[in-house]
Amino acid sequence: MSSVLQPMTGRVAAAASTWATPPAVCWFEDCRKDSVPLVGGKCASLGELINAGVRVPPGFAFTTEGYRRFVADAGVGAELRSLLQGIDLRDLDALEAASARIRTLIEAHSFSAEIEDEVAECYRKLSLRCGLPAAPVAVRSSATAEDLADASFAGQQDTYLWIRGVDEVLHHIRRCISSLYTGRAIAYRANKGFADTGLGISVGVQKMANAYTAGVMFTVHPASGDRSVIVIDSNFGFGESVVSGEVTPDQFVVNKVTLDIIERTISQKLVCVTVDPKAQAARTIEVPFERQRVQSLIDDEITELAWMGKKIEQHYGRAMDIEWAVDKDLPAGGNIFILQARPETVWSARQQAAAGTTPPARSAMDYILSAMLTGKKVG
Repeated sequence: MSSVLQPMTGRVAAAASTWATPPAVCWFEDCRKDSVPLVGGKCASLGELINAGVRVPPGFAFTTEGYRRFVADAGVGAELRSLLQGIDLRDLDALEAASARIRTLIEAHSFSAEIEDEVAECYRKLSLRCGLPAAPVAVRSSATAEDLADASFAGQQDTYLWIRGVDEVLHHIRRCISSLYTGRAIAYRANKGFADTGLGISVGVQKMANAYTAGVMFTVHPASGDRSVIVIDSNFGFGESVVSGEVTPDQFVVNKVTLDIIERTISQKLVCVTVDPKAQAARTIEVPFERQRVQSLIDDEITELAWMGKKIEQHYGRAMDIEWAVDKDLPAGGNIFILQARPETVWSARQQAAAGTTPPARSAMDYILSAMLTGKKVG
């Protein structure tokens, strides 16, 4: 396990320095957690994880600078502002109509030849790094207001799975850009007090893990707020079925100190999201009956995931919400990948609100000792 997290190398540390001129595209490893204005929350987090030595699939970011160049080249900025001005968030029909007009406007424009060439070159190099012709990638939105410690914008913009070929990558980057203006994203930003003026979006293009199993992991119990455990939800295939709530996943509760599995719930998993080998696209399919009640993660994988989650929490110094996958094309011991890590917001906010009565816990053991001293049940 010690090979999963290693200190940042000098080469990568140097690459993480500030650019003299903001690029339209950049590699994940050139980003850090303070790169949010350029690459958004998701891509900045991926770069931070890579620089911390976490096993993350490679990829690159289409940056907010690329987004601004695209909007300027397309000449749609004034029209966007006009369509957004004066929207009544209580009028859902008007909100959706404005959203549809904005999205159509954005997706109708092509990128400049310069930007297309930069994206194509990064995609070519990524395919070479992966040893695959036209490597399958996930194209994920990464907004600058996303994954903040005091607000969760996860899921407000779009994600597209198993995209292959540079033309499809460019097309889905435009779709991700337009998803900055879905009705729910516009309303959520307004309700959270984030102005649309000056807003930027980045798009991550990341090599797809051909997941046998995937899901989410919380370094705090999402139901009780118990900081002494790690909770892992899993299903066969890609993690979208778990993230979207399309399936009731298996759930494993792990002691954060000893890494013992203290609870396991094996659910009937009716569907999963996986790749259709003929269409070369992600599809939701039925799980064969004989596998529906089979444990989707083996115990060794649960333990390794929990160990990785614990180390990521220590790196960030706060409870985390983590997406992960087990790649079926790679051997055990090097096939578990972290796809995303963001600050957990619900229980962290409650803990901050109660900070006047209980000292903040820095680790699972700190939490346990604090709870013993104050007479709280820790689970």
